[in-house]
Amino acid sequence: MSEAKKRVQGDVESVRGELIALSESLYRNPETAWKEIESARKVAAVLHRNGFEVTENFVGLPTAFHARSGAGTKRIGFMAEYDALPGIGHACGHNLISAMSVGAAIALARRADELGITVEVFGTPAEEGGGGKIEMLGRGAFEGLDFAMMAHPAPVDVARAVPFAVSHSAIRYTGKAAHAAAYPAHGRNAADAFTIAQVAIGLLRQQLPASVRVHGIVTSGGEAPNAIPQTTAGRWYVRAKDMDELAETEEKVRRCFEAGALATGCQLEIEPESQPYSDFRTHEPALKLYEQNAVELGRQLATGGPETQMCRASTDMGNVSQVVPAIHPYIGLDCFPVLNHQKEFADHCIGEVAERTLTDGATALAWTAVDLALAWRS
Repeated sequence: MSEAKKRVQGDVESVRGELIALSESLYRNPETAWKEIESARKVAAVLHRNGFEVTENFVGLPTAFHARSGAGTKRIGFMAEYDALPGIGHACGHNLISAMSVGAAIALARRADELGITVEVFGTPAEEGGGGKIEMLGRGAFEGLDFAMMAHPAPVDVARAVPFAVSHSAIRYTGKAAHAAAYPAHGRNAADAFTIAQVAIGLLRQQLPASVRVHGIVTSGGEAPNAIPQTTAGRWYVRAKDMDELAETEEKVRRCFEAGALATGCQLEIEPESQPYSDFRTHEPALKLYEQNAVELGRQLATGGPETQMCRASTDMGNVSQVVPAIHPYIGLDCFPVLNHQKEFADHCIGEVAERTLTDGATALAWTAVDLALAWRS
């Protein structure tokens, strides 16, 4: 281990208590997409206390921020996610993502001048379906950035992210209400429209490639059993291996929803909830460095089995990776068969194992940044 890495590891350890406190505070006060007012403030405050210049309301987004330290010619950015899931809190571990990125950034900033780099943290809202990084990307948030990275909690360690591209759509059918017993012939049943669409999607799956996923929920299915439902609503995701396959699949799924409208005489509205999330373009040399650093810390990188499948989860970091060299490794909480987006997973995002994951993740990210900085100088 180089002297630079030893010092960085010590710097992470020196703020360990502050990082754990941040993680636990986010965990106990979850805020969902675009509503992370206090979460963003807390993460930014830790960086400010540790010498970073912080810009809140970054690129015009109230729950985004940017923090900067150093004046080097090469810019390394850490992504801090902090949105929680509706109803189940931090069941994807975004409290740990923020703490790991903050810890890596603080440690690296203390060595920024000797490494010739500028260290930056981007507070990125609404990863869980809102496409916060895509909004930031479109507003120029990441222009000129030389490298972007973050680590994401999972059941086990997996270095390479292979996420599905995904689109998120809000579906709404509008029919005509009527008394279900006295005047059924005068109604147009918006609930039936959803039934037909879901049956059509179920039958379509036989003809879809294995790289595609289609899933969703009905969020409003009617008001009373004795009234023909006039309006129904739902949220649907389409996933595919890349953006081209996604566009092709979306058209097929759209026709299923159109079939529901045609058969029932209802009106169909489909609105995107965000821009599509892209597949991921991995920076291979940096990924190799991260793998070496994770192993040096004693992490065991899994390469197969169902416990590794979190690396397929869609992320708006994929869009960032299309324009900025990036990695997005997964770091394990040793909790399989408990999985992300289960309430039980949230329980594993605090405690002794989570604290070890936090410090290992921050250290591995910071070490990888050191390796990159030294490579750029050679």
